[in-house]
Amino acid sequence: MMAWRRLRADRLAVASLAVVVAFLVMVLLAAAGLIAADWEAEAGVSYAPPAWLANASFAAPAAMPGAASAALPDNPFDPLADDIRALRAAGEGGGIAGAGRRAGLPFGADKWGHDILKKTIKGGETSIVIGLGAALLAVSLGTVFGALSGYCGGVVDDCFNWFYSIFTAIPSVLMILAVAAVLQQKGVLTIVLILGLTGWTGPYRLIRAEYLKHKGREYVLAADAIGASHWRRMFVHIFPNVSHVVLVQLSILVVGFIKAEVILSFLGFGVPVGVVSWGSMLNEAQGELLLGRWWQLAAAAGAMAVLVTAFSLFTDALRDALDPKVKS
Repeated sequence: MMAWRRLRADRLAVASLAVVVAFLVMVLLAAAGLIAADWEAEAGVSYAPPAWLANASFAAPAAMPGAASAALPDNPFDPLADDIRALRAAGEGGGIAGAGRRAGLPFGADKWGHDILKKTIKGGETSIVIGLGAALLAVSLGTVFGALSGYCGGVVDDCFNWFYSIFTAIPSVLMILAVAAVLQQKGVLTIVLILGLTGWTGPYRLIRAEYLKHKGREYVLAADAIGASHWRRMFVHIFPNVSHVVLVQLSILVVGFIKAEVILSFLGFGVPVGVVSWGSMLNEAQGELLLGRWWQLAAAAGAMAVLVTAFSLFTDALRDALDPKVKS
């Protein structure tokens, strides 16, 4: 296949594809529970720094004046007195480390001692699944609507154009927030619906233009002459000749929707409590920065930047490889 030969000849595209495939494999392994399944375990002390900073000192908040003077005496009638004494002894004797919570982790720990590396992997699973699912939904809607509009024309085209004009007249961020407010329930499926139902306009516009261009060509007229149905002409004869547009739009929207999930989670419309994503990690990290704990922000932002950059470079190369006007 000529397009594959073009793509394979581009070393940057091959490297970008390798990065994207690596992230997808990571998602599959995380979904199967083979990696990062125990991301909620308290693997380290609160705000444990990255391993290479484990010996650095991070000052704890200052105590209240006079607080050091006085440890409260034990109450002999307190039913928890023995437990309190045991906890004090564990704290003074380094019992936290003895309980298996490490003072340093490869990428550090968050407030609750969760391993940031495992949390980033699990958050990547959520964000990438949302990006892929929403992109598939948006491209499917845009392709079907665009095919019907461009092929049928007339009243059908006018109705779809009116519907398209309504969606594009409202800024995309406001449209996303409006749909999020209507659906209300938080969850991965809800975010996929929010992004997919608001992101079909771009694929629709391009697919409609392609169908307007192809429906009068000789091969479509020949299919009509041998009795092919409208549905067969639309999706068996014309669609393979416009599929490159669909593939490029799919890859572009995956990148856009991963970033949109981050924005939604940052604004509080994203994943529910108990589910981690790159967006929820960035939302948590804004408070940690005030304490000088930057490693959760660096891990989530770095992972997202690598994936988005690789996907964008691959998308550009794929667009060039599938362009029939480009000569090999």
